[in-house]
Amino acid sequence: MTTTTSPVAATVAPTLRRLYFVRFGFALIWAVVLFLTASSIGPVSATLLVIYPLFDVGAAIVDARSSRAIRSALGLYVNIVISVLAAVGLVFAVTSGIPAVLQVWGVWAVLAGLVQLVVALRRRNLGGQWAMIASGAISTLAGVSFLLQASVPHASLSNLASYALLGGIFFLVSALRLGRNASRNTGGSN
Repeated sequence: MTTTTSPVAATVAPTLRRLYFVRFGFALIWAVVLFLTASSIGPVSATLLVIYPLFDVGAAIVDARSSRAIRSALGLYVNIVISVLAAVGLVFAVTSGIPAVLQVWGVWAVLAGLVQLVVALRRRNLGGQWAMIASGAISTLAGVSFLLQASVPHASLSNLASYALLGGIFFLVSALRLGRNASRNTGGSN
C-alpha cells in the first residue's frame, strides 16, 4: 500500500518530527530526575511534577500552530486546556502528598490519552502515528492505574517516571517513522 502525502501533510510532518524528538529528550531527562527523587515530594520533585504538564502545553501549542490545516488542532487545544488544569491541580496536590498527586496525574493521563488517541487517528495519513495511537491508549490505561495506586499505602512517584519514559519512547518511534515516511515519499523516485 502506498501512502500519499498531501502538500500540507508534507509541511506538518517535519515539524512534528522535530517536536517528537524534543519531547523524547525532555521525557528521558525528566524521568531520570524524577526517579532519583521519587521517594517523597520535595522541591525538585514538586517542580518536576508541575513542569511536565506545562511542557505538554508548550508542545501542544507548537503542534497546533503547525497542524491547523490537517484538522487536528481542535484536539490539541483541548489538550492545552486539560494540561493547564493538570498543572494547576498539581500545584495544590504536591502540598497534599503522593496520593493526591497520583489522583491528579491519573485524571490528566486518562483525558490527555483519549485526546492523543483521537488526534493520532486523525493524522493517520501522515504516517508514524501508530505509536501515538498506542501511546494514547496506554496513557488512558496508565491513568486508571495511577488512580488505583493513589489508595495504596506507601504509594510512590516512580511509576510516573516510568510512564513519562514510555511516552518518550513512543515519541521517538513516531519521530523516526515520520522521517522514514518523508524520505520514502520524497527520495523514492530517484
